[in-house]
Amino acid sequence: MLVRKKITIIEDNKPIAEMYRFKLENEGFEVDLAHTGPSGLQLVKRKKPHLVLLDLKLPHMNGDEVLERMREQDWGKDINVIIAANVSRAYAPKKLSWLDFDEYIVKAHFTPAQLLVVIRNILQQSHSEQGINT
Repeated sequence: MLVRKKITIIEDNKPIAEMYRFKLENEGFEVDLAHTGPSGLQLVKRKKPHLVLLDLKLPHMNGDEVLERMREQDWGKDINVIIAANVSRAYAPKKLSWLDFDEYIVKAHFTPAQLLVVIRNILQQSHSEQGINT
């Protein structure tokens, strides 16, 4: 039985979040959305997705703080994370230099199809490292 990979998108821009959801669901992923930092953190804790697509600028708690809190918890240490930001990495919060994430993308530079390639590569690599066939 093939298990659908779970992805949580934490993005306050609802049209962008829906665009990503549409693409990913059409490619067979199970997708959940959150539009604030705290609701995203709770959703990740509850759903334990294979991957989180995380915006940096979020209401009530920025993405770097969401990531920091995830990594402090056993349930969040090994979840794959893609930071999807509006600024280049050079302008990202300094805290990201010591937080563990898989990829940093600038949203304006990635189409949903290009993002899909990045997601598949990360998930495939993650499962290969765990000795799991994809």
